[in-house]
Amino acid sequence: MSGRKRILTVFGTRPEAIKLFPLVHALEADARFDSRVCVSAQHRGMLDQVLEIAGILPHHDLDLMRPDQTLDGLTAALLTGLGKVLDVERPDWVVVQGDTATAMAGALAAYYRKIPVCHVEAGLRSGNIHHPWPEEVNRKIIGTIAALHCAPTETSAVALKRENVDPATIHITGNTVVDALHWIVARVEADPSLAAGLADIEARFAGKRVIGVTSHRRENFGEGMEAIATAIRRLAERGDVALVFPVHLNPNVRKVMNERLVGLDNVALIEPLDYPHFARLIAISTLMLTDSGGVQEEAPALGKPVLVMRETTERPEGVEAGTAKLVGTDADRIVFEAEQLLDDAEAYAAMARAHNPFGDGRSSARIADLLVG
Repeated sequence: MSGRKRILTVFGTRPEAIKLFPLVHALEADARFDSRVCVSAQHRGMLDQVLEIAGILPHHDLDLMRPDQTLDGLTAALLTGLGKVLDVERPDWVVVQGDTATAMAGALAAYYRKIPVCHVEAGLRSGNIHHPWPEEVNRKIIGTIAALHCAPTETSAVALKRENVDPATIHITGNTVVDALHWIVARVEADPSLAAGLADIEARFAGKRVIGVTSHRRENFGEGMEAIATAIRRLAERGDVALVFPVHLNPNVRKVMNERLVGLDNVALIEPLDYPHFARLIAISTLMLTDSGGVQEEAPALGKPVLVMRETTERPEGVEAGTAKLVGTDADRIVFEAEQLLDDAEAYAAMARAHNPFGDGRSSARIADLLVG
C-alpha cells in the first residue's frame, strides 16, 4: 500500500518491551503503517520472555548484552549498531520508550540521520541527574531530540513545557503500561496456565499476606541494597507476612540478597518472572516494595499500594494521587511504612482505593494516530 508510514520501534529491556508491545500490536494491525521492530537485547533473557508472550518477532536483533559491560561501552555499541539498522530501514519515524541506554542511543542515531523521533512516556523528571542514574539524563537527551512527545500525564507534559519543548509537539496519551496490563490480565484469564508457575509459592504462603519486592536501580547498589535487605529481614520476622522477591540478574543485586536473605522461612527469592507471572505476583500481593518505575504505574491498576524505595521519583503523579509513597532506602523507614499499611486498615484502604493517574488502556491507539500526522 503506497503512502504507508514506516515506523521503526526500538527497545532492548523488559520494561521497554512491556510498554511498547501494545503499540507494536496497534501498528501491525493498522494499514496506515509498515511496522518494523529492532531490539538491542540490552536485557536478553527478560526481553525474550516478553517477546514470546506478546508474539513479536523482531526484524533486527543486535544481541548486545555482555557480562559486566560498562555504560560507555554499551552506549557505543548501541549507537553504531542502531545506526546500521537505520541506514537499512530508512524509516519515517523512530519510536523509543522511556529512559534506557537503548532509547537514548536510538534517538541520537536517528537525530544524526535527521529521522524524527517519537518518545513514548515522555516528560518524566525527578529533577536530579543522579537519581535515577543514568536514566534521568537519558530522558533529558531524548527530550531534546524528539519531534513527538507522548506524555503519559499532565504533570509530564508540564515538565516538558518548562524545558521549552514546543507545546505543539506534546500530547497527553496516558501510559501504555496500562494497555499492556489490561492485555495480559485478559490473556491469563483466558489461559490460567500462563501464570501457573507461582502455584507452589502461593501454596507455601497460604494464609499470609504477600509483599511483592523488586529492586534493581543502580543508585541503590551498595549501601541502599544492603538497607533494603535489612528491611526485608525485619519484615520477615512477622508471622503474618511473606515476601516474594524476583531477584534481578545484576550481580550487584544478587550478591547482597543471596548473602542476607537465603534460608529465611518467610522470604522467597525467585528468578525474574515473565510478564504473566509478574502480573500474577502483583495480583496476589497486599502491597509492593519497589525501586522500579513501571511497578509504580502497574500496581495501582490492580489496587495495590506501592512503597517506592528511592530518594526521588519521576512519577510524582502516583505520590500526589496517593497510590504510591516515597520511602527511600532507610531500613527503619521502609519497615515503618510497610507495617503501617499492614496494621492500619484505613491507611491501607486510602492507598488501595486511590485513582490510578497513569491511563485508561487506550494509549497505543492515540499514539498510532499521532504517528500518521
